[in-house]
Amino acid sequence: MADDLPEGWMLKTSKSTGKDYYFNAKTGESQWEMPTGADTDKVRCAHLLVKHNESRRPSSWKEDTITRSKDEALEILKGFHSRIKQGEITLQELAVTESDCSSARNGGDLGLFGRGQMQKPFEDASFQLQVGEMSEPVFTDSGIHLILRTA
Repeated sequence: MADDLPEGWMLKTSKSTGKDYYFNAKTGESQWEMPTGADTDKVRCAHLLVKHNESRRPSSWKEDTITRSKDEALEILKGFHSRIKQGEITLQELAVTESDCSSARNGGDLGLFGRGQMQKPFEDASFQLQVGEMSEPVFTDSGIHLILRTA
């Protein structure tokens, strides 16, 4: 069974429970379910970014200078989250007009990415999501994101 694991993964036994689990020595990740192929190494996500005046670069394709506060950005994002959850609109549809990221033109799609390619809070949230699942607001140096894992 351990021979079928993707590169970097090994089968270990928990000292506290005696149950087997899977550990990736390369990433430090552990999980109870058996990892499968490339899905464990890369994810694909779409996101909607709302920047604020404390963002690393407080400007976007929509606005030369973003003056809203972090609290105002969070309230805006919560409104978007609510609309998406209610089925009123999709994250990708909203991203086209509302995201402060240049990925907006692609519905927020960031393509496939692996560990170490995104800011750590964004990466952590992305890899914790199941395909089709959307995050709660995620704070990074860029601003505040809603993340939808698409693959």
